[in-house]
Amino acid sequence: MPKMKTKKAASKRFKVSKSGKVKAGSAFTSHMMMNKPKSMKRKARRTGVLSPQDARIILRNFLPYGRKKKKTDSRKTKVEAN
Repeated sequence: MPKMKTKKAASKRFKVSKSGKVKAGSAFTSHMMMNKPKSMKRKARRTGVLSPQDARIILRNFLPYGRKKKKTDSRKTKVEAN
């Protein structure tokens, strides 16, 4: 089976945290800032975490290698090997 390709536009816009959450920058921050309230500009400075439903869409369709891997219990495999 061939490798899956990451959508490069999505990799530039979204980052996946170590816990598997998807972070994204805020919208409406590029121009016409004088028409926006000060509170909106202040809140838009930081990145936000996407909702689980939106994160699932991003990870499934655009960032296939950003998905969290299932952990295996290392103690369990050592005991079974012996």
